Amino acid sequence: MQPPAGSQVSRVPAQRPPSDHLAPPSPAPAPERPRRRLRTVLTVVTSVVVALCLGGVAAGYVLYNRAAAPDRSAPDVVVDNYLRAFLVDRNDTRANLFTCEGNGDRAAVSGLRSEIEQREANFDVVVKVSWGPLTRTETSEGESVATTLTISGSANGQPRSSRREDWVFDVVEQNEGWRVCSGRKAG
Repeated sequence: MQPPAGSQVSRVPAQRPPSDHLAPPSPAPAPERPRRRLRTVLTVVTSVVVALCLGGVAAGYVLYNRAAAPDRSAPDVVVDNYLRAFLVDRNDTRANLFTCEGNGDRAAVSGLRSEIEQREANFDVVVKVSWGPLTRTETSEGESVATTLTISGSANGQPRSSRREDWVFDVVEQNEGWRVCSGRKAG
């Protein structure tokens, strides 16, 4: 019903409903979700990098073991490595990698090294040992390897003395290859 004309009610402006009765504002669009594609690419790249690193570590381990493992593949090879370790480098730990398990008779070779060390100390010289071809001969227990050792002394870069000695080394095949069991002067 309408209010009568001239009434005061008609002069009152129409009231608006309170704002809480209004419809809620339209929500803002939801932010886009990060793309799963980027996450997948990062996961694949990370996996590949980890696999390459693990492969590199494994390859490094194998290569190191091959390089550090003593070569005992043949009698002449093991004698060459033994002489280099024992007489040239004077590294007993390395030389032991090429010797027989058990005692063996390497007293003559030890005596030669002691003589070399005494000459260096007494005469203030540097003594070097080298050897010629290594000749293999089969024996009943394994093989023997013969060679000629050249023992040279020098002082201040000037040669002082040199001598040659024929030596024979007995070698047997044990566990992981050939090993030097004894060494002696020939003859």
